[in-house]
Amino acid sequence: MYSDIVNYVVLFFSIFGAILIVYGGLRAIFNVLKVELWKHSSDYNSIRIDFTSKIVLALEFFIAADLVRTIIRPDLNEVIVLAVIVAIRTVVGYSLDKEAKDILSKQ
Repeated sequence: MYSDIVNYVVLFFSIFGAILIVYGGLRAIFNVLKVELWKHSSDYNSIRIDFTSKIVLALEFFIAADLVRTIIRPDLNEVIVLAVIVAIRTVVGYSLDKEAKDILSKQ
């Protein structure tokens, strides 16, 4: 019972993170096409910032899913794997966030 609830929470966080990435990607594609095909004036940096923010938020949901998943199996191997995954996702998220702030500061 308890593990089923945790599995549903993990699934929800994972699906929501994936939806955010897909939504951000589709939105970025639409905005690029709008600029290229319909010659709307837009800054590619604003498109990148918007997409990057969706990816960073999605990574937070994936990290949350991994943290909740370890509640079910808190053995040493799972904790080590979680630490590596969280470290990688944190570095990627930090790098994307820093890039977005750099782009904003140049505008």
